[in-house]
Amino acid sequence: MNGRRQIALGVIPKETPFSWRYPGAFAESDHDFDHFRVIAREAERGLFDLIFCADSVALRDDGMGIENLSHTSTAAYFDGMTIIAALAAVTEHIGIASTASTTYWHPYHLARQLATVDHISKGRAGWNVITSGQTSEALNFGYDAQVDGPIRYERARECLETVLDLWDSWEDGAVLRDKASGRFFDPSRVHRLNHEGPHFKIRGPLNLSRPPQGHPVICQAGGSEAGWDLAAEYADVMFSKATSIADAQRFYRDIKARMARFGRRPDQLKIMLEMRAVVGRTEQEAWEKFRAVQDMVTEQEAKELLKQFLPGADFTDCAMDEPIPDTPEINAAARRFRVFVEKDGRRMTLRELTDTGFGTWVLVGTAAQVADTLVEWFDGEAADGFMFTPQWLPGGLTDFVDLVVPELQQRGVFRTAYEGGTLREIMGFDRPAARRPAVEDYAAQ
Repeated sequence: MNGRRQIALGVIPKETPFSWRYPGAFAESDHDFDHFRVIAREAERGLFDLIFCADSVALRDDGMGIENLSHTSTAAYFDGMTIIAALAAVTEHIGIASTASTTYWHPYHLARQLATVDHISKGRAGWNVITSGQTSEALNFGYDAQVDGPIRYERARECLETVLDLWDSWEDGAVLRDKASGRFFDPSRVHRLNHEGPHFKIRGPLNLSRPPQGHPVICQAGGSEAGWDLAAEYADVMFSKATSIADAQRFYRDIKARMARFGRRPDQLKIMLEMRAVVGRTEQEAWEKFRAVQDMVTEQEAKELLKQFLPGADFTDCAMDEPIPDTPEINAAARRFRVFVEKDGRRMTLRELTDTGFGTWVLVGTAAQVADTLVEWFDGEAADGFMFTPQWLPGGLTDFVDLVVPELQQRGVFRTAYEGGTLREIMGFDRPAARRPAVEDYAAQ
């Protein structure tokens, strides 16, 4: 590999909410593992760093109702942790990451499942650490409303700390498998946590040895100050959103600067910007592909789906080609949920906002045009890489792999072969040592 800084690439195997109706789309994608296998292998053919399965634990009808939700493909989908475990068996190089919420998952389950995936994939697992902010999720776990933000992040920090401690409860080399002595593992190198905190009480240790990566790659996608601090302190990868290079650069500088407060270097975290690219062999062909999918969305569907992204906002009197109303309610919801309603210094129309997937950076053009823009943002320190969200699957990903990846390789900013076996090695991260001395010697109990 040359000495040039390299772009990181990930893919989210989830198309836009209405593109399942597109004639070329695989409409059964959410209930057929073959779809995930095809997408993962296609991304691996394109030498992507990782495939990331976003997830939630509810039928997400917040704000829009079941009837309106029934038009989208966002209602039903497989459990992300199960999917990445299955993908481990049908891929060889690409990283496999899933969301799992600290709000409703217990750290022992999280630590054990992620360590298992890391072992069976030989070190390719990643965890997107989130707090759950949807009312529909809270109602499935015995709450009458969302857990307050400060409490969610207090629990998230304790959960994450405890998961890391559980991964480190077995020292490297604790498993001996020594047939001569008859000893399978060294008990002096296995340690209890005896953790007692505001939210969890866990004795430990984990009943599984330390993961191959030490710690599976930690991802974060927070949209608040607390989430940004969490990423700056712990994350290896942060997923970001922006629709202008200036906004992306401001966010990039902010997060990288925060890391110093936690004793970390800027290169220990990759910021990966969410991006949708529709590629054609000509610019006209690319726009025809884009509009063929987007024009299937009706005005009513756009308004109802937007209620999920901007809860409480009223779009009754807003037509598709009129600017989004400039009201305190809409602006507050947009800030909270990181939905970008302005572009180039003006208010976007409802159609434009729908075209961006309610805040995703969208590129439409030839492979050369898309690659030029990605390199511009990458070299301009707006991102260390990009999370590709195809407009439709599987064809949108195939177009990117066949057309854009060679352009990036030609510019010297993307790999031509995988180097390293684990996800940490592929992404250029060090394998972490155990975070702290063991709290308690298990053998002494």
